[in-house]
Amino acid sequence: MKINSKLSAALFLSGLSLVAQARKPNILFLFADDQRADALGISGNNYIRTPNIDNLARSGVRFNSCYVMGGHHGAICAPSRAMLMSGKSLFHVYDRLEGVHTMPMHFADNGYETFGTGKWHNGAQTFEASFQKGKDILIGGMADHYKVPCRDLGPDGKLTQPVTKGFSTDVFAEAATDFINQYAQGRRDNPFFCYVAFTAPHDPRSPRKDYIGMYPPASIPVPGNFQKLHPFKFDQLDLRDENLAPWPRTPEIIQESLADYYALVSHLDSKVGELIETLKKDGLFDNTIIVYAADNGLAIGSHGLLGKQDVYEHSTNVPLIISGPGIPKEKVSQALVYLYDLFPTLSGLCAIAAPSGVDGKSLVPVLTGKTTGVRDALYTAYRNTARAVRKKNWKIIYYPQQNYTQLFNLEKDPLEINNLANLPESQPKIEEMMTLMYELHTANDDTASLKPRSILPLAYDYKLLHQHPDEWQPEYTLTKYFKDVDLVKVKKLEH
Repeated sequence: MKINSKLSAALFLSGLSLVAQARKPNILFLFADDQRADALGISGNNYIRTPNIDNLARSGVRFNSCYVMGGHHGAICAPSRAMLMSGKSLFHVYDRLEGVHTMPMHFADNGYETFGTGKWHNGAQTFEASFQKGKDILIGGMADHYKVPCRDLGPDGKLTQPVTKGFSTDVFAEAATDFINQYAQGRRDNPFFCYVAFTAPHDPRSPRKDYIGMYPPASIPVPGNFQKLHPFKFDQLDLRDENLAPWPRTPEIIQESLADYYALVSHLDSKVGELIETLKKDGLFDNTIIVYAADNGLAIGSHGLLGKQDVYEHSTNVPLIISGPGIPKEKVSQALVYLYDLFPTLSGLCAIAAPSGVDGKSLVPVLTGKTTGVRDALYTAYRNTARAVRKKNWKIIYYPQQNYTQLFNLEKDPLEINNLANLPESQPKIEEMMTLMYELHTANDDTASLKPRSILPLAYDYKLLHQHPDEWQPEYTLTKYFKDVDLVKVKKLEH
């Protein structure tokens, strides 16, 4: 039978295209929830054990200065994830992804098989629109780790009704493992994009039972910037996260919190190791880019705070590790980056079309050593109450509603303890940094006023703050962290 030469050429080119497509790297995106940048052994923390994530960092590039831009409400996770998935800045996406071309959509459009599991804090319909496959998805911000309402993405592209499962870290890791194994047993015609959004170490601070006691509280020091109370009022200081321990904070309860927090991280680390071993067993490791990151940090006693509703380093600086084919090993970058830079970065690493209309900058030039950075300064924000700018080792925080300024030299004072704003010799630096803040305020389309009409007081009475446990706190955390709360009354309210 005679074959048409044009058809033959087309088939040949199609075959080459399939081969080229198969050689594109897979993506395994591991996303932690509420993990401080320093809650890793590789970051210099000698009190936490994270051997698998540490090894991942050694096999790739670790970014020391990765930040979430902030949030417009207390649930920072939601805008953080919207920024990540859209590649857009806070003021261009907030926490809404309806009608937005997301990162998994982009990879699907470029021939990738997409899968998601774990936390999705941006609405059920946007998950359905973003992923081709999904299993054990938590729609919402948090849950009792032992009782996670999980949904699957059905063949019709719709999420099923929730079924309670637990423990969260195990459930999400198992879903990802199953996907990787099924992919490995299939044809592998297209590379995969696998997104695993853990809910650890987000509270409730209730580790799996065999991890409870892994870290004796007395063996863990409080943060170097521990305070019993935040020194001034700048927002709602009894917002949900701040309710997880009474005021004033005590070293003992912060040590207890850190012990449970570290245990949650170490459990997550073990699952990261298992997922990496699954890739190796299935012969996929050498052609898979692995990203490890977190949506925001957490205070846990730093500056008298517990949550992430501020613009201090402990709440905005997050881990970021990128490892895989073509990426240098054992490299630490000081580049100033945002989480939302990952959308264009991963597109570049996978040699697919660059996404349009994004604010993020590709970090490929940093990864390949062509440059040391992609921006000179970072702008971070929380609600209408705090704005910060970091440029090199200098950082300024401004609280418009109190007309109050903090200035820190992060090289000499990484814990943001010594406010230099009132020193006469600091005035030129303050003028420089405030000028830059106004420029970035405009450039980022920030609508909050930096010059409110009335000024609020800095002083507050901590005795007026009250703990209010939420429905997700299990018995373990209620008895441990809500000792002065009427638990009988709480249980009655739950039912």
